[in-house]
This record gives sequence, C-alpha cells and structure tokens, in this order.
Amino acid sequence: MSTKKLWYGFTAVMVLSFAVLLFYGWEIYRQAPPIPEQVVTTSGEVILTSQEIKDGQNVWQSIGGQELGTVWGHGAYQAPDWTADWLHREAMFMLNYWGKKDFGKLYENLSNEQKAALEARVQKEMRTNTYDEQTGNLVISDLRAQAFAEVGSHYSGLFMDGEEKAHLREAYAIPVNTIKSADRMHLMNGFFFWATWSTVTERPGKEISYTNNWPPEELVGNRPSSSLILWTGFSVIILLAGIGWLAWYYASNKDEDERVEVPAVNPVSGMKLFPSMKATIKYFWVVSLLMLVQIMAGVITAHYGVEGSAFYGIPLDQWLPYSISRTWHVQIGIFWIATSWLATGLFFAPAIAGREPKYQKLGVNVLFFSLLVIVLGSLAGQWMGVMQKLGLVENFWFGHQGYEYVDLGRFWQIFLFAGLFIWLFLMGRALLPALKEKTENRNLLIMFLIASIAIASFYGAGLMWGRQTHLAIAEYWRWWVVHLWVEGFFEVFATVIIAYLFVRMQLIGAKIATTTVLFSTIIFLSGGILGTFHHLYFTGTPTAVLALGATFSALEVVPLVLMGFEGYHNLTLSRSGDWVKAYKWPIYCFIAVAFWNFLGAGIFGFLINPPIALYYMQGLNTTPVHGHTALFGVYGFLGIGLMLFVLRDMNLNKVWKEKTIKMAFWAINIGLLLMVLISVLPVGLAQTWASVKHGLWYARSAEFMQQPFMATLKWLRVIGDTIFAVGVFALVYHIFGLAFGWSYEKSTTED
Repeated sequence: MSTKKLWYGFTAVMVLSFAVLLFYGWEIYRQAPPIPEQVVTTSGEVILTSQEIKDGQNVWQSIGGQELGTVWGHGAYQAPDWTADWLHREAMFMLNYWGKKDFGKLYENLSNEQKAALEARVQKEMRTNTYDEQTGNLVISDLRAQAFAEVGSHYSGLFMDGEEKAHLREAYAIPVNTIKSADRMHLMNGFFFWATWSTVTERPGKEISYTNNWPPEELVGNRPSSSLILWTGFSVIILLAGIGWLAWYYASNKDEDERVEVPAVNPVSGMKLFPSMKATIKYFWVVSLLMLVQIMAGVITAHYGVEGSAFYGIPLDQWLPYSISRTWHVQIGIFWIATSWLATGLFFAPAIAGREPKYQKLGVNVLFFSLLVIVLGSLAGQWMGVMQKLGLVENFWFGHQGYEYVDLGRFWQIFLFAGLFIWLFLMGRALLPALKEKTENRNLLIMFLIASIAIASFYGAGLMWGRQTHLAIAEYWRWWVVHLWVEGFFEVFATVIIAYLFVRMQLIGAKIATTTVLFSTIIFLSGGILGTFHHLYFTGTPTAVLALGATFSALEVVPLVLMGFEGYHNLTLSRSGDWVKAYKWPIYCFIAVAFWNFLGAGIFGFLINPPIALYYMQGLNTTPVHGHTALFGVYGFLGIGLMLFVLRDMNLNKVWKEKTIKMAFWAINIGLLLMVLISVLPVGLAQTWASVKHGLWYARSAEFMQQPFMATLKWLRVIGDTIFAVGVFALVYHIFGLAFGWSYEKSTTED
C-alpha cells in the first residue's frame, strides 16, 4: 500500500474516531445520573443537599479516593467497592426490617416464598426513580432514610474509630481515624449514597439503572441487561473477523518486505554525542532509582493484603497507609516509564538531525529539574492529603485528587503539562533541520513529530474536570489520559522510535519501516480511540457507550494476535550480524514487549473487556492481572529497552558484561509471569466465581477475601515478587555499572 494512501487512512481514523468520542462525551454530559438539589423523605425531612454530595466526593478523594477500595468498580482491590457494599447493606436493612415486621424473623430465616415477596418489594423501593426534574429533589421513603442512617453509622465506625469495626479496618487496610471528623464522615456517606443510588435506580423510560445494572446484585434486580449480552456476542464476532482480515492482509503482503543487507560494521559507530545527548544520562539514573522505589511501594502494598495495618508487625499504616503506598506504586510507575521515553526522544532528536540547537543542553537540564520537582512535590502532596493535613480545596490543588493514575494535585498536573510542552519544544527544534530535508526518512520523522505533539497535548485531558465535577464526567476525561495518553499515543511514539532505530542501523529499509509504522498505527488507533469506552460501561453512561466500547475494544485485540511475528522479526534482527549482538538486550526487551502485548494486553485484556465478563469482573483482581502485564510488561519493557538502547549508543567502544543484564532480563520476565499465574489470577478467578454466585459485594468482602485459601494465594505472590525484585535490582546494578565501570568487560573492546 502506498504511503500517501496510508496517510489518508491515518487522517480519516483520527478525525472520525475523535468525532464519535467527543459526540458521546457530550451524551455522557447530558445523560449522567443527576445530583439532586436535595434528598428529602416523604415526611419532608432533608437528608442531604447537592453541595453535601459534592463535598462528600471531595472528602472521598482526600483519603485516596480510588486508591482505597473502588466506586463504580474503578480503583484499588483491598477494600470493597463502596457502591456494591452500600447497595447490599441498604437492601439487607430493609429486607430485615420487613421480615421482622411482617413475619417476625430476619430475612435469612424466611422461606423462599417469603424472601421472594420481600425482594420484589425492595426492588420496587430501590429501582423506582423518584427524582423530580422540576424541583431537582430526590424523594425517598422514611424507611430508606433509616437505612441511610444505619449504613452511614457502619461506615462511620469503619472509617473513624469504632472498636467493633477494628477487624474490618484490618481486613481492608484502613487506618483508624482515616476520617477525622463526624462532619466529613456525613459528607462522604452522602456521596456514597448518591453513587449507590445511581447503580440501582432506573433511568427514566428504561429498565436499566444509570450504571447499566452494575454491580451484580440479585436482591435488587441488578442483572445483566439484554443489550449487554448482545454486544458481548457482537464483540466476539468482530474479533474473529478482524483477526481473519489481518491474517489475510499479512499473508498477501509478506513478499513486499525489503531485503536489507546488514552492514559489516555498525553504521552509527561514529555518531557524535552532543552535550545535550550526554546530559540525558541523569534521566536514566533517576528512572533506575524510581524503579526501586516503585518496587518497595509495591511490596508494602501487596503485604497489606495479608497484614492489613502492619508490615511484619511494624504498624506502618500510621505513617504510610495503604492508599499512599498504592498511589506511589502506580504513580511512580508512570513517572519512570514516561521519563525513560521522554529522555530517549531527547537523546535521539539531535542525532537524527546531526546537529544540536543552541542552548539545547540547558533546556534538557531545566526539564530534568522540573520533572524532579513534579515527582517529589506531587508525592509529598499526596501524603499530606491522605493524612488529612489539607483542606478540601488545598487537597485538590496540591494533594490527592483521588482518581487512579491521575492522583496528583491540579497544580502538579499543570506543572507536568507545561513540562511536556517544554519537552515538545526541545524535540521540535532539534528535529526541524531533518524535517526540512526531503529524505526517505521524512515520513517517519513526521510521524515521530505527530506522536510527540500528541504526548504533550493529550495529557491536557486531565485538566478537563474541576474540583466538584460530576463523577461520570471526570471518569470520561480520566480515561482519555489513561487510555489515550498512556496506552495510546505513547505506544505510537514507541513504535515510531523503534522503527527509526532499526532504520538508522540499516537493519530495515526506510520505506518498509514507514509503511509498517503507518499501517500499525492505523490498525491500533482504529480500535484504540473508541476502545476507550470499554472503561466506561458502568460509570453512569448511556447504552450506546457500551455498544461502541464492546465493538472497538475487540478491535484493539486484533493486531496483538500477530505479536509473534514481531517478536520473531526482532529476534532475527538480534542475530543478523556480529556488531548487532551489542544491542542484544535492548532488542530482547522489544521481544518481551511483543510477548507481553500478546499475553498481557491481548489475552488478559480480552479476558475482562467483553461486557458480560466485565460485568462480573470489574473491580476484581482480574483487572491487575491485565494491569501489571500490560503496564509493566508492555510499557515498562519498552521503557527499559529504549533506555538500554540509549546507554548502548552512549559508549559503543566497550563490551557489556552479560551475566547481570541477562539475569535481570529473565528474572523480571519470570517473576512477573509467576506473580500473575500463581497468585493474582487465581485470586481474581475465585472472586469472579463469588461475584457470579453471590454478587460483587461478596467477592470483595472480608468474609470471602480473608478465608485461609485466599490468604495462601496472596502469600504465593511472594515467589514471583521476589524473583521480579531480584531482576530489577540486577538491572539497576547494571545501569549504574555503566557509569562507574563495573558493567564493562575490562580487556575487550568492540570494533
């Protein structure tokens, strides 16, 4: 296919996909669950106001938000999903009340016929939409107001200092007095009530709730809708059709590959290292240190799963609660991966142009120190927010926003956004001379620049919500950042830069590299942009979002089934010449990326993405199976591979020692695989069984999660985690050894 046609295809995919994404974004604005002006009882008592619900959302965010349990299924996995938990407790309160009143017994002691009668009554009570659009008020029965008070009392004891809730706090890794005042607790209870009301109350004129009947809860009639089952089937058909088409395309075009004769010597062996290129070395030192900190935060977070308030007897949650250790674990991972990719761009941009703009080194150094301030400042602010040392407004700006992956306060978000544009400016001015030259690499460089612009620009989606923006709308924009920025355009950037690295080494031709990159980007973004919706099935969105998400998330998997070809191609390149062996481990990292793309993003991604699967699995440990193997397995290994490529090019005259880097590579891969297969995945599948049989509330409950066999599965994670940690330490040892000399062979140099 010609380059010109591919550019047309790329433009069409971008324009059409974003038009649909924005249109249904507006529909989410329009059809989001209403926040009532007042919640009042039939007897006229005001229970809540809209401002209290909004302030309650801010209180929830200040304690870590989605880093401490989940709401609408998104967040951390130690504590319950608060909407599923509240829903079950509220329903049980009313069932027990009616059971004692009508039959003199608690609900569980009734006959099946009596239970069925009360369940029909509670479904009518909770599913009927009593929101009045004219007054803006939500009218609830006096009994439901009593249920609000009862469940609220339970949560107050849990999040504050109720002695009778101490065992639950331990199970959920919630420190005592996480909420430090009764006023704040009342506000957060109000937010939980509203978020739960949205999960069970039917949309006007519909027979499904605002969250498409999620979470599963038979007591209140929350069951999979017919449209959910329909679009699950359609997504499988789309997946099979897409795989068939792509396999046919690949087979029919495989003879078009250019046969490139590998040079006898490394074409870049005489590359000049400009001062700004040398200045990027400190980025990779920080990347290495951040990896170590992330591993330590991950160890602490995982250990809270078996010893909820301590770390081997040390009451660590008094200084470093679960919500902070998990926040840092997730946030630092994004920081070091992004830093590695950004530094790689800064290193190769002057090399591509063959010259360095004036003051480029100064710009690289300024950006480095800016990123340091952002990392340290945001982590400190998150700790202060969770420890309740900031007001709600100050917490939004400098503390913890409570949204997973974009937890950092708004000030730090703006600072990072500005830093990305500084990076884009440095990249653009360095690439400009090469872009002006009409060489065969020009199309590849244009794609490189487009990907760089997208990386800088799309982080801005994280600025589209405010302190009290509706949760459904904040979720829409949050997934722009997580899915489009992290999973989307960073991958396009990586695809382009890897292709360029092989072109400059004359291992593949510029023409085939350009067409491959453009074609891969079109295929990836065709599913990837609208695939964003698969994160939004149950976040207060209309049914059309479910249909689009199911269809296009299936297309996301299509290119991943051919990752074996990419892995084999990279393995062949690593063996194509004696001098290429110097790049063995960077290339092996790209082979690992292909493997984890297939397993982590492909198989484990499709395990949870179909609507019927996600209906029961959202918020369970099946999600971190996909998260760990896709985020670290794909993007982490990309970051490591790019870092090793840069470090290799910084000194081509010395031979690396094999032992440490080899151990690092295999230990990280084996450790990650064992962590998932013998611990996290079995825990998630056991929870899925519980969710299908009893409801999501039970799958996340202390009653289920603290059983002996579940504790054993959690402890088994130590095996994979330890091997993984050994690999990371070995990698960091090797990287610093490149600076201080112990990672080089002493008596051998390369040609």
